[in-house]
Parts: sequence; structure tokens; C-alpha cells
Amino acid sequence: MARITTIGFDADDTLWQNEQFFRITQERFKALLADFAAPEHLDERLLAAERRNIGHYGFGIKGFVLSMIETAIEVTEERVPARVIGELIAAGQDMLAHPIELLPHAREAVEAAATGYRVLLVTKGDLLHQERKLAQSGLGDLFHGVEIVSEKTPETYRRVFAHHGTGPAEAVMVGNSMKSDVVAPIEAGAWGVHVPHGLTWAIEHEEPPSGHARFAELPDLGGLGALLARIAAT
Repeated sequence: MARITTIGFDADDTLWQNEQFFRITQERFKALLADFAAPEHLDERLLAAERRNIGHYGFGIKGFVLSMIETAIEVTEERVPARVIGELIAAGQDMLAHPIELLPHAREAVEAAATGYRVLLVTKGDLLHQERKLAQSGLGDLFHGVEIVSEKTPETYRRVFAHHGTGPAEAVMVGNSMKSDVVAPIEAGAWGVHVPHGLTWAIEHEEPPSGHARFAELPDLGGLGALLARIAAT
């Protein structure tokens, strides 16, 4: 019998909507700069800026807005109108103010897990914004611990699951990112449960660890309880 003591949940696009707001804003970005570059070129330049800037700004809306502004300056050869910069800042403010939209089965899955396991929220992003989203979600009181981290690496999971639980060997991580929520925890020694969202940031793409004994995939959070029971019975 596999002993499981701790369940970690990702936040963005696992418990509530997130990536769709980035996509909407990126379409707005491309429309604002349509006179200067083709849409596919803008997508490529923005993604390149985001990759460069992760180490400077981390993950989240603020870094995304700064990357849009940087890209706008580059593709216009420093001729971007101040009006466009203002609209990009306003778009970021709209994203920060957007109400939380829980995904299907999110509340039930966390509530059910909390009855039998130590439940953690493990998420990346801007500290203040992630704290605000958690407060607005109404799920905050269900978690035994919350970790807002700069990156999700195997070492991150070893530290988090050792601090809040009984170590990664007795932990399960649940999330939509194959790279951050599945592969990294499996490399740390935990189980990784992939719950696809449909919209995934290109930087989070990773090949699934198909065939790994500690890899599982669910269409949505509704099947998490049954999966945990199966893991515990192995």
C-alpha cells in the first residue's frame, strides 16, 4: 500500500482561470501594433522577451506587461506612441483586477482532499497578486500551507513537501503544467497528476513522462478522489 500524506495543488489554470486573460491581452497587443509588425512576428518577439525576462521579473502579469512594452519599443524601433504604452499598462491593470473564475470541480476536489490529507497550494507568480487571487477564490481556509515560489524545480518540491508534509515520496502534485506540476515533482520523488487546461503558456510545455509509475492524467479535477484511492492501493 502506497502511503500518501500530502496533496499539492497548482493554482493558475488548475483551480481558476488564468491563461485565457493573457491570450486576450496578447490579441489586444497585436492589434495595437498591427501597423508595425505581423501578428505571428509579434507573438515570436513577445515570447522571446518573456523568456529573457523571467530571470528579471519572475512569473506573472507585471512581467508580461513589461515584456509587451519592451517588445513594442523594439519592433517600432523606439517609435511606439505613448498612447500604445498607456493602453498596454491599462490592459495589465485590467488583468490584475479581473475577478476569480474557479474551474469545474476545483472546490470539491480541494475540500475532499483536505478531509484525508495535508493539502498545500504551490504556485508561481507575483506574491501580492497570488495572495489576492487566493483570498478571492474562497479556497484559502482549506489549505494547510501555501507556497508562492519563484520557480517550481525538483528542489522546490523537496523543500515544500518536507517542510509541510512527510517528504516527496508520500506526496502528490496536481496541476495543468506538464513541466512545472508533473515532471518537476516526479523528479523530486513525488507523484505528478496532469490536469490539462487547454491553454498552456509555451514556456510551460514539456513532454509527458509516459510510462512512469508516478505519472497520471485526468480530464478534470472531478476524478481526483478516485485517482488518489487507486494510488493509495498500489
